[in-house]
Amino acid sequence: MSNDAFESDRIYGATFLFEIDGKEIGRFMEVNGLQVDVEVEDIQEGGQNGYSHKLPGRMSWPNLTLKRGITQNDSLLAWLNKSSGEGFAGNGNKLERGTAAITLLSANGKRLRSWNFDGAFPVKWTGPTFAAGSSEMATEELEIAHHGFHARDL
Repeated sequence: MSNDAFESDRIYGATFLFEIDGKEIGRFMEVNGLQVDVEVEDIQEGGQNGYSHKLPGRMSWPNLTLKRGITQNDSLLAWLNKSSGEGFAGNGNKLERGTAAITLLSANGKRLRSWNFDGAFPVKWTGPTFAAGSSEMATEELEIAHHGFHARDL
């Protein structure tokens, strides 16, 4: 791969595309929580005093948090409303989990890397803070619980 090709794929000014079950929900300027933790179990072996065996245990994933500027599109709240309140009751109190995908896009819109999140559902939405003297952009955040993720080939 030439250096020129690499330079064109730099992630400066990148955005993140968020989809649920293949349906585009929106583009975001910030994604947090792309992380996995593996518990480590120590096993003490009789007669072995120099170390204890370390074995991998249960995996856990924090909730994802997506942040973007406020838009006229209400797809975030619509998805949240399907998973809670009257939308949840209207679905027989059954939670519809989906497969979420976050795709890193370069400044020129090229898909660079993608991750799928299994069993995703929204758990929190936070709207903008209103302050008359503030010069900060109005933003919204969505927090999503899930059962883990894996990288997806593009």
